[in-house]
Amino acid sequence: MTGPTRAIPRSILYTPAISLDRVVKAWSYDADVHLIDLEDSVPPAAKPDARAVCRAALEKAPSPGNVAVRMNELGSADAVHDLVMLTDSPVRPGIVMMTMVTSAAEVTLLRRILASAGAHPEIYVTVETVEAITGLDAITEAADGLVLGSADLAATLGVEITWEAMLAARQAMALACARYGTACIDTANFRLSEPEVLAEETARVRALGFHGKATVHPSELQVINGTLRPQPDELRLARRVVRAVGAANGGIAILDGNMVGPPFARVARATVAREDAWTARFGDGGAG
Repeated sequence: MTGPTRAIPRSILYTPAISLDRVVKAWSYDADVHLIDLEDSVPPAAKPDARAVCRAALEKAPSPGNVAVRMNELGSADAVHDLVMLTDSPVRPGIVMMTMVTSAAEVTLLRRILASAGAHPEIYVTVETVEAITGLDAITEAADGLVLGSADLAATLGVEITWEAMLAARQAMALACARYGTACIDTANFRLSEPEVLAEETARVRALGFHGKATVHPSELQVINGTLRPQPDELRLARRVVRAVGAANGGIAILDGNMVGPPFARVARATVAREDAWTARFGDGGAG
């Protein structure tokens, strides 16, 4: 990874573009990024109206840079209409999320299309196809963020959406995102009546190296934010590790009775840079 540290959202709240009032109301919830969905949550016959809702919502957005739009599959006619709306809109979202991606070439093509209209959003990819998993390295390098799409991936594999079934995909995403400095966002929880599942899953993906988690319901934001947003104690410790190793001229230092050396300092520096970037972009309460 080179260049400045990217500010990565810890919570992304999905809202279908079926009602302007509903989309605008969602901005009152404490999510880092508010996503306007044009894809699965919108019935085919309602997609033209959804694009009108999306454009109107973008024009009303208090922080368009922290708004995402999930578009339809790039090879579809609906995606063509989505792109016309996005490029014609006087207000552009900060993130465009792709669906059903099978190759890095699709990400590159979307960037070119948007750039031709003077739009340069971050591109996030929903990882939900077998081809996306097998070509994950190239897709991760081309994209700004990955989001696990467990429902479609599980359907293709013919398995249930369980921790065990999705673990290989999650591990592959965490490794690829760490290599390229790409945002790594976990799937939404579909078992809304079992809050203990959300808490356990969020803690587990954090342990794997994920940065954020998507949700379809605002009631889940407190758990997601509390688990994944910067933790003051961890930040203080990371800064102390950086100082201790620096004082040891880059060698081994002793901090609170523990040995810390260059690898620990590298992790600590990355932690501080990532959390400082988050605070600068989302620390005032996110997109809402």
